[in-house]
Amino acid sequence: MSEQQTQSEARHVVVVGAGMAGVQTAVALREQGFTGAITLIGAEPHQPYDRPPLSKAVLLGKAEGSAFEVDFEALGVDLRLGLEVTGVRPEEHRVVTEAGEVAYDTLVIATGAEPLTLPGSQGVPGVHLLRTLDDARRLRPVLDQRHRIVVVGAGWIGAEFATAARDAGCEVTVVEAADRPLAEVLPAAVAAPMTGWYTESGAELVTGARVQAVVPGEVLLADGRRLPADAVVIGIGARPATGWLAGSDIALGPEGAITADARLRTSLPDVYAVGDCASFPSARFGERLLVHHWDNALQGPRTVAADIVGEAPTDYDPVPYFWSEQFGRFVQYAGHHTDTDELIHRGDPSSTPWSVCWLRDGALVALLAVGRPRDLAQGRKLIAASTRMDPSKTADPSIPLKSATLT
Repeated sequence: MSEQQTQSEARHVVVVGAGMAGVQTAVALREQGFTGAITLIGAEPHQPYDRPPLSKAVLLGKAEGSAFEVDFEALGVDLRLGLEVTGVRPEEHRVVTEAGEVAYDTLVIATGAEPLTLPGSQGVPGVHLLRTLDDARRLRPVLDQRHRIVVVGAGWIGAEFATAARDAGCEVTVVEAADRPLAEVLPAAVAAPMTGWYTESGAELVTGARVQAVVPGEVLLADGRRLPADAVVIGIGARPATGWLAGSDIALGPEGAITADARLRTSLPDVYAVGDCASFPSARFGERLLVHHWDNALQGPRTVAADIVGEAPTDYDPVPYFWSEQFGRFVQYAGHHTDTDELIHRGDPSSTPWSVCWLRDGALVALLAVGRPRDLAQGRKLIAASTRMDPSKTADPSIPLKSATLT
């Protein structure tokens, strides 16, 4: 191969990041016949674990952890935990860690994303994030003591934490700067009905409100309101964890994501990027995508591993998928939509279950399903096939999506 090394040349693959994307890269390499050395480096001291249970079972004390069931020793993977990687020297094929440098023939960057913090809230007693196992464990006693909790942000993580806190019997207020939940990812016609979910659960949702400051025991809003809070949970989004790449000449996009190509190769030879830290070009949706969800971290490593072993993989162009459990509802999304796509409702959003579909030039490109897993399963396949839909049949929730296509 020209730019990337073949398996015989790539004697040592170093994977930075021991989350889903990093672990699955190591697993996929072995599954696809790679026999060279693999080193997997993780910043946290814990055995690599899955993140979705953190906002559910681990947070509520129903599980102590969510470690992956992977035998790294049997796989022949050198697992190095509790080791922060601080830089990369691509001209010398080395990554820099707190404990020294590690040489590589091929580097895979899988450092994921890091939560955004609220300016001025760092170091304030009672302020929490929810991203790591340690975060979830610190929040468990907060829920156990049924504290008054203010959640900043009504996105996916804010809704999931508010759900767990209400289940634990806490008094919960959710503060959102926009006029509705999930305003950055869903149009008003879809997200506005979700406002009622908070009220039904007993949580208070305060929209159109900006946080001015967080002080011990209170959250101060820009309009002068003061919200009492024994604990504050910040859930205002995440950004790619790529700050350690400064000066490496690895190309980054405007959001800080590594700009990978269709095989998840970076701008430098012998360096790949996968998962939440990387964007990739999608021919299917006609734009570059940055997907911060579990399924992307699961699927991408197969493309990386295939390219490393020289199997000439097809371009990485998945149908993005994610799910969220909130306020007694199972919410699933597949595909990718824009504001200009045609929006079609399937069922009444004021009740459950219901779905919405997005069509582009008549073809299904995205679907959100609330309590309609069959819609999601069928819709995901239709999106992958760029299937053209009959709008009137698509809008009829009694007609299976697979039967709403144009013949």
